[in-house]
Amino acid sequence: MLEDEKDIFNVLFASVSEGVVVVDINQNIVLTNASAERMFGYSKKELEGQELNILIPKDYHSGHGAHFEGFIKHKESRKMGRGRDLFGARKDGSIFPVEAGLNPLNIEGKSFIMALVIDISIRKQQEFELKELNTELEKKVTDRTIVLSNTVSELKKVNIERDTEIKKRIEAQNEINNALKKEKELNELKTKFLSLVSHEFKTPLSGILTSATLLGKYKLSEQQDKRDKHVSTISDKVRYLNNILNDFLSIEKLETGKINYAYSTFKLSKVVNEVVYNANMLLKDGQKINYPENIDEMSLYQDEKTVELSLSNLVHNAIKYSSENTIVDINIKQDEKFTTFTIKDNGIGIPVNDQKSIFNRYFRAENALLTQGTGIGLNIVKSHLENLGGTISFISEENRGSTFIIKLQNKAKR
Repeated sequence: MLEDEKDIFNVLFASVSEGVVVVDINQNIVLTNASAERMFGYSKKELEGQELNILIPKDYHSGHGAHFEGFIKHKESRKMGRGRDLFGARKDGSIFPVEAGLNPLNIEGKSFIMALVIDISIRKQQEFELKELNTELEKKVTDRTIVLSNTVSELKKVNIERDTEIKKRIEAQNEINNALKKEKELNELKTKFLSLVSHEFKTPLSGILTSATLLGKYKLSEQQDKRDKHVSTISDKVRYLNNILNDFLSIEKLETGKINYAYSTFKLSKVVNEVVYNANMLLKDGQKINYPENIDEMSLYQDEKTVELSLSNLVHNAIKYSSENTIVDINIKQDEKFTTFTIKDNGIGIPVNDQKSIFNRYFRAENALLTQGTGIGLNIVKSHLENLGGTISFISEENRGSTFIIKLQNKAKR
């Protein structure tokens, strides 16, 4: 190397801010600059000729040799310690973090390695402080998140409690409204009941009183026919009142759940015979009941009295609301599971506007108000049939007649 070139190199070498350490292939230090000497705390004389390990912490000596040999083998510039931390050792024994770049040199046929060393203690301290700040910040964020999460949970709990309270208030209000509505309905039913009792009891009682008064006036033997007529009238009126009282008792039992059904197996012909026999006494002039065909072998496992009551009510209504010289048809069909009763008349029928209310208690169709009745018979029948697992429906046309259909299971489910 020329003297001028050597002077330039020495100037540049001395002025470089990074620490420069040049070693031979035996890892002996041959040259250092002032930055490296200040960094490690040695003088130039103390370093030159020494092994490189003097600048490396003892814990790293064993692994350093293999790295050095690998660099010598490939001889290409590279940054040392990529992906891992490097440390230097000062004269006073303190250890500090460094970055080092290795560069191969060939001077006058000899191989050297120049290491550019940077003390990164300040950067590492800053990184540590930044990491600490980040950790602290993350902790604060986590703590704040927990606080917010707890607050949200509390708010949700409060909202749930509020919603529950609102729901309870709404339910309570609905219960009050339903109670008021039921009370109103009961008051209306009470009014209808009192009006019904006043009318339905007054009329037959007046008839009984009149017949009883007249009965006392007919004392002669030739007046026996007249006495018999009034006795018959009294009997009919008493029977009618008895039926009304029985209906009222049925309502009370249905409402209180005191009905006990007696299930048994019985022949349908027996029930139908009883219904038709009683109904024949109510027939108007020219009226006729068509007896159902082919029922001798039909049987039911149901409450016999309830079936008889239901059929009697429908047949009696058919007679009551039909004129003279009309026919009441009774038909019964039975399959493996169900028995269907059909009672058809040619009476006054039910007005369209009244059909939706025909099973309501105390309700009477507009065209039936002048005919004696309580408006509770169909309601009782429907309640009984539903208790037995059955149904009742109808088809009706005003001034043409009505057809009522009862459907019952052949074997009641108790």
